[in-house]
Amino acid sequence: MDSPPTRDHVTESPEKQAESPLPPIQERLACLRPSRELLEFYRQKVAQFDEEHDSLLQMLEKYKSAMADQSKLQWEVRQREEEISELQRALSDMQICLLQEREQALRLYAENDRLKIRQLEDRKKIQHLLSLLGPDVGEITYFHREPPHKVSIPQKKLHSKQQENQKPQKFRLVSAREGSRRQSKDGLKDAETQKDKQTLLLQVEALQAQMEEQTRLAKEQVESLLEDRRIYLEEGQNQHQRDQEKITALTDKLQRTQNLLYESTRDFLQLKFDNRVQEKNWMTEKDELLRKLDSYQDKLREARGSHFQPSLTPSLPLTQHISEPCQAHREEIKALEEELKQAHKLADMYREQCIGLETDLTQIREEGDVGREIFKERSEKMANRLRLMTQRYEALEKRRALEVEGFKTDIKYLRQKLKDLEKQIFKVTLNVGPDQDLAILHEVRQTNAHTKKVLGELKTLKAKIYGLENELRYG
Repeated sequence: MDSPPTRDHVTESPEKQAESPLPPIQERLACLRPSRELLEFYRQKVAQFDEEHDSLLQMLEKYKSAMADQSKLQWEVRQREEEISELQRALSDMQICLLQEREQALRLYAENDRLKIRQLEDRKKIQHLLSLLGPDVGEITYFHREPPHKVSIPQKKLHSKQQENQKPQKFRLVSAREGSRRQSKDGLKDAETQKDKQTLLLQVEALQAQMEEQTRLAKEQVESLLEDRRIYLEEGQNQHQRDQEKITALTDKLQRTQNLLYESTRDFLQLKFDNRVQEKNWMTEKDELLRKLDSYQDKLREARGSHFQPSLTPSLPLTQHISEPCQAHREEIKALEEELKQAHKLADMYREQCIGLETDLTQIREEGDVGREIFKERSEKMANRLRLMTQRYEALEKRRALEVEGFKTDIKYLRQKLKDLEKQIFKVTLNVGPDQDLAILHEVRQTNAHTKKVLGELKTLKAKIYGLENELRYG
């Protein structure tokens, strides 16, 4: 309603007035006095609604900041999850590299053992050949172990010719007897050693074949496990990428929905505020109309009192003169009654609007309470999830530190053991003799047993690693 109704608009028939659902004019005029209290009540309600509007705007801004913080926390949680997955992959790669290094160390140990055994065999062959041929009169061979080179130094014996000239016959007899005895003893020893060598060679070949078969099976198993791990990693990365894309899409959708809800709520509050401002203007108009109506009623009563005073000699011109302003006042009264009717219609309409707005306000409050509860539950869930992920991250860091320390200790222990083995092999090579073949083979068997033990430890370590990966993947 932009302007109050004028007299030109008041042209209603009595039939239309009878069909109107509004109460009659007398009842509405009787209710005019309490309308000021009603206006005061509605003024208070409008002021209260303004305060609620401001509080709702503040709450809306607070919810917007809370939603922004929540989205930031979700982004940080996703970043932490990606970092944890990267650390897990790096840890698994490091464990694989460590296992490969251990396998390389074992291969080097085996190669070192083979070289030591070959060196011992070469030394025994050289000694056997030297024992068969005998040393030359003119040179002596020295064996150097580090570096293993042969140095031949010719030496001249000054007194050899004198001794030959003094006792030639005795030397020839003794040398012939000793040569025959040595040949017989050497023949027996050669037969025995040949048999022992054949049996030992067969045993060594069987053990080597078993070790090669076990090594081949272990390599095939390791390769198959590495292939399975690669496939699992690729599947996990693809699934993680799909999950990340879904999470990103859902997060964007949630952000758009929250922004749309924020905009719609703000627009609704703005429309509600504009409606209340318009309602306030209508109430001011109604108050002004009521004041005008009161003033007109006072004027009407004064006019009636002045025109209906008893007069002893009424004259016709005076009556005509009085009837003209009475007719004007009657028309004015009719116009005021029509304005009053319009004002009551507007009041009823405003009352219905106020009831509808109060209903909307209660609905908005209920929705706000539900939204607060949902936000509180989500915040608690996110806090619990963040706490759980932090604990898992700390546990992974602690486990990684312990595993790295354990790996360092194992490497240090294996290096020390390698040094001890090298020292033992060096001592054995220094004190080697013709009767120490069995001791060397015993050492070789011990190293084979140690190799099997280390392979078993590697298998247990791999099983633990796969168990940890499964626990991290499905835990």
